[in-house]
Amino acid sequence: MKFRVERDEFTDAVAWTARTLPSRATTQLQVLAGLLLDATGPTLKVAAFDYEVAAQAEVDATISEEGRALVTGKMLADITRALPAAPVDLSIDGSRLNVVCGNARFALPLLPVDDYPSLPPMPPVTGHIEGAAFGAAVSQVAVAAGRDDTLPVLTGVRIEIEGDTLTLAATDRYRLAVRTLKWRPASPDASGVALVPARTLLDTAKSLSGAGVEVAIALGSGPSGETLAGFAGGTRQTTTRLLEGTFPPYRKLLPESSPLVAQLEIAPLTEAVKRVALVAARTAPVKLSFSPENLVLEAGSGGEAQASETLPISYDGPELTVAFNPSYLLDALGALESDVVQMGFASADDPALAASKPAILTGKGGDDGDEIPDYRYLLMPIRLNG
Repeated sequence: MKFRVERDEFTDAVAWTARTLPSRATTQLQVLAGLLLDATGPTLKVAAFDYEVAAQAEVDATISEEGRALVTGKMLADITRALPAAPVDLSIDGSRLNVVCGNARFALPLLPVDDYPSLPPMPPVTGHIEGAAFGAAVSQVAVAAGRDDTLPVLTGVRIEIEGDTLTLAATDRYRLAVRTLKWRPASPDASGVALVPARTLLDTAKSLSGAGVEVAIALGSGPSGETLAGFAGGTRQTTTRLLEGTFPPYRKLLPESSPLVAQLEIAPLTEAVKRVALVAARTAPVKLSFSPENLVLEAGSGGEAQASETLPISYDGPELTVAFNPSYLLDALGALESDVVQMGFASADDPALAASKPAILTGKGGDDGDEIPDYRYLLMPIRLNG
């Protein structure tokens, strides 16, 4: 194997695929710590695979001799980041891969390429979506996914396909984020459901969110019958195994309407929550007291440090006090694509009931108040003592 590539393109491809490498590889699976360099086609393919996620990037290359090589991925990524600004020549010399760039030369030991597992192919494409829109939607939803690996179902993002509508949902039991958006299905009656690991989906969507990139989404099965999701855009492609289990019936949690609505500007509310939360313990809530004149934010109690701040508000309802986890509230404010947040509560007649039910956070509504927002963030309140 012998080829030449441009330094920046090669570095980007190596860095992107190296993110899929397992943090620790056992002795039996040492080959999974390697990056596969496949120069058997018109382009160079750089790939990584840990039996759960496969990432592959293509790079334009001048290939003199075709072949495949497997080298330690972390070392190659560190080296390519440090290379001088010059074309990179790579070739196999016995049991080593020679890397030459300008006056810099490296000889890397090869891993047994024949022991490397075959990458799962992309399932048939289910549809396409604009990369920037997909990346933004995934970011809005993945923030609510759980991080407890003992509850794997809650660490995923549920993808629902129904015709030209794509719905993303995630929950960790304390909050729920749902985003709907339009896409172009491969067939008008396309439908399907997939539960994709949130961290993998978020990382993949970010990498495919460049300007002008169209993302192909594919749901199907792998060669061994395992359920897979694939995402491809530009020169990059990722496939991942789906999570198993039953996702919570989240639609039952979303109210048909919110009779009690408060409206605030996001920027000052975000800064106020951050300031007030400085005196709160890690798991302590921030209390929000709504009245027709203003919103009062408070944290701390008793002999502890205390803080409060008052903000103007658009609100026409009874006085209402509710408490939220400040981190979860800030996640919601950061995910909204709006300069205004609307906080909807379940009851306009019973403040105590409204304070005990989940709040629905959305962006500024359109002219049609009955229209369901594209993005909804449901946030469970924290019960206050007394």
